[in-house]
Amino acid sequence: MQQPRRLVRALQQNIAQVVVGKDEVIELALIALLCKGHVLIEDVPGVGKTTLASALAKSLDCSFKRIQFTPDVTPSDVTGFSIVNFKTNELEFKPGAVMSQIVLADEINRTSPKTQSSLLEVMEEYQVTIDGVTHPLPRPFLVLATQNPVEFVGTYPLPEAQMDRFFMRISIGYPSIEDEMDILERYSAPVSPLSTLQPVCSAEDILAMQAAVTEIYCSREVRSYVANITSATRHHPALQLGVSTRGAIALIKAAQACALLAGRDFILPEDVQRMALPVLCHRVMLSPEARMKADTPDRIVSSIIDGVQVPVRVK
Repeated sequence: MQQPRRLVRALQQNIAQVVVGKDEVIELALIALLCKGHVLIEDVPGVGKTTLASALAKSLDCSFKRIQFTPDVTPSDVTGFSIVNFKTNELEFKPGAVMSQIVLADEINRTSPKTQSSLLEVMEEYQVTIDGVTHPLPRPFLVLATQNPVEFVGTYPLPEAQMDRFFMRISIGYPSIEDEMDILERYSAPVSPLSTLQPVCSAEDILAMQAAVTEIYCSREVRSYVANITSATRHHPALQLGVSTRGAIALIKAAQACALLAGRDFILPEDVQRMALPVLCHRVMLSPEARMKADTPDRIVSSIIDGVQVPVRVK
């Protein structure tokens, strides 16, 4: 129980050298990694979305590739393609950007829906099939996608079914004045903090921690608690689309990782409550009436959690 906690703390401290004052955001990204989930980082420009993804990749001794999505990026750029080798007269596979352990999909909403779908299919299947030949992805495999929610010109918003493929959505937000002063000091130095980061965790360590998460016990009472929360989203008058079963499974997995980092081998309702907003909010769709009232998914999901009875006994 202690080894995963030590490794995650070491990763947090390493990333915090670059992403200042965002310990909660860093921990959420690491929880998604431990749960084999992919992360959508959604926020305004210039708050460190790409920096967070790059710092996480540099802190792991894993392969890393970045895709800068634009309208002219094609599915083959993402997944790879086959080309004839004229020396052997055989098809030769040229791997795309996803054939890496950590993939940064920068500004995913700026590329075409066809290219988005090619990436999201890979995220679900953990493999690439080209010309009938299946190529498994390296493990661990994590996609960190970023998008800017305030610009709509030249963008292609992800459909709800594709948003559901992301394990978690997180926002970084603006730093406090003190944190911004610290950031300005670090980035005004001759050497960028990002360039000095060293790996503190290997791929084998991540795989071991992912296996440890699955051993965390989830009682029947906690499972019932999660099922009641997701069921309430499907019947709430302010929601046109509720949480899917995939979302319920993701919430259990996130709670398992949360319990592991707290040093427990079982889930408490508090773990579910803590992980509910980042795991569930991007999976629901507001009704037209709720949008007219300027309501938000976070507010609706929070009200649902407040209204669901918390189990007293969980073991």
